[in-house]
Amino acid sequence: MICIILVAGHGAQLEKDILKSDNPQHLELAGVPKALLAGLSGKKIIDYWWNVVNMRQLFSAVYLVTNADKYKHYERWATANDFPVENIINDGSTTIETSLGSVADFALALQNKQIEDDVLVVAGDMLFEDQNCDISQVVKYFKHKNGELVIYYEMDANEDRSTRGIVEVDLETNRIIKFYEKPEEGKTTSMLASVVFYCFRRDTLSTVNTYLEANVQTNLRSFGKYMEWLINETGATVYGMKLPTRFQLIGQVTLDDYEKWLTYFKQKQSQPFSRKPYTSRAYARVGLIGNPSDGFFGKTISMSITNFWANVTIRESEKLILMPHPLNDPTSFGSMGDLYGISKKEGYLGGLRLLQATCKKFYEYCSEKGIALCKKNFTLSYDTNIPRQVGLAGSSAIVTATLNCLLQFFSLSEIDMPKPIRAKFALSVETDELYINAGLQDRVVQVYEGLVHMDFSRDLLESQGYGKYEYLKFKSLPKFWLAFNSDPSDSGKVHSDVRQRFDAGDKTIADAMKQFSDLTTQAWECVEKDDWVSFAKLMDQNFDLRKNIYGEKCLGQRNLEMIEIARKYSSSGKFPGSGGAVVGICHDEEKKVMLKKELQSKGFVYCDIVPFFP
Repeated sequence: MICIILVAGHGAQLEKDILKSDNPQHLELAGVPKALLAGLSGKKIIDYWWNVVNMRQLFSAVYLVTNADKYKHYERWATANDFPVENIINDGSTTIETSLGSVADFALALQNKQIEDDVLVVAGDMLFEDQNCDISQVVKYFKHKNGELVIYYEMDANEDRSTRGIVEVDLETNRIIKFYEKPEEGKTTSMLASVVFYCFRRDTLSTVNTYLEANVQTNLRSFGKYMEWLINETGATVYGMKLPTRFQLIGQVTLDDYEKWLTYFKQKQSQPFSRKPYTSRAYARVGLIGNPSDGFFGKTISMSITNFWANVTIRESEKLILMPHPLNDPTSFGSMGDLYGISKKEGYLGGLRLLQATCKKFYEYCSEKGIALCKKNFTLSYDTNIPRQVGLAGSSAIVTATLNCLLQFFSLSEIDMPKPIRAKFALSVETDELYINAGLQDRVVQVYEGLVHMDFSRDLLESQGYGKYEYLKFKSLPKFWLAFNSDPSDSGKVHSDVRQRFDAGDKTIADAMKQFSDLTTQAWECVEKDDWVSFAKLMDQNFDLRKNIYGEKCLGQRNLEMIEIARKYSSSGKFPGSGGAVVGICHDEEKKVMLKKELQSKGFVYCDIVPFFP
């Protein structure tokens, strides 16, 4: 593959401002080509690009196209930076009036060096916010796709789209649907901006001359105009890849803008890890109705609660570090007895594997979706107070919080990973990477937060890859209570054959899953009517149905004991998750006090639920 860097543009507004300036410090900038203006660390803007593309394993040659007016400047730069002088191409122009246009400069390089290979072309006078661009990701994605490639970024809300090439992207295929060069107001609502950062297949290079022959005016020979023609008129297959960073075209900015950017980069250099740590909190959840049908194309209602949570913190660092938790990821013990006791109660696997699996899966997702992550490292640490092995979604809370941290750290938005996809992603971390049996319910409510109705019907999952998720509106909420086993290792551990029976088409199991869905539909109606008495009865029916198909041995004697105590005091009770805990509604406050007392006397942990709503 060949790389061509375009630096033949003339000064335009920035050079005019420099010449008009009364500031003596600006005198040394007069006549300096845009790409040779200072960035930071004594480097020029083009130094960053040369550092990015100077990779022999990716590019067999790198060429620089400049103009006659600035040729000597680049010749001097080349000799000082180990750039082959013979790879500098002079387009012969000396003023903006005699300039060829960026596409004509590109064509000149193709002709001059007889290039018959795939090409990456960039504008060498662009400043970009994150200097550690990983060009290998761009090249790898381009070779994976059977089409041309446009690099774009998401503009800030205050940026003017009429100064950029704007693309509309099919987010499923990443194909560029439309390209608008500096569009007028109302032409498009997209804020995805393209800059001169493209990859072309060798078979497409012939279209460059075709375009130039039909467009002889210099103002039509910009890359934006060419891409607009290539995509909108010829219907060429062009894909998009997002860089989660901002770009500035130095030739188009004022002197004030340039100095603001220069100050920004200097501050970033003096404090390379100045970005404040970011902490994401994901809450535990209680399944109120419908579970476990979420794994069987059913429906559920679930609620996030503030009682228990998982925090994950990300901070920029020199190396990528995953911090083990002192309690959940122990590596030292007081004795063999200590190791035995902790391992028996807590198991062997803490949260560290969840952080690692989420990072691995996140990198894969971005690679597949055409998102080029900048080469910057971070440290991840976590903390959680969600009781283990009691079905309150502790593992998925850590995964969800980790994902939120990665999205924030790499400046990705809802466009890059919408909420339904985030929930699906969180599930895939546990099922695909860690082989944990799980359903979508936990991840959906931890991504959306609040009181959420979830429809996981087969048609929805097969047609769009996720279900239908809706917030429930309510007039009031009852006071839910939660109890869980303080020693979950003593809970039922008998393996269930429900999944095998369902997959084999067992009518009893299929009918039961439909009944779970029907209970959920009725429960939604109860919420709308503010009828929590009937809702509580549906929770009891939910548990009875679960007990009928799973059996008492599978559910566990201690778990069943919590249900028996609940019903003794006229309270509803059901599992909020996979077992180990019970959630219920007790409308009689006096009986609720007695319920709490007996649960605690039997060694269970009791708490009043505090819901969380975003």
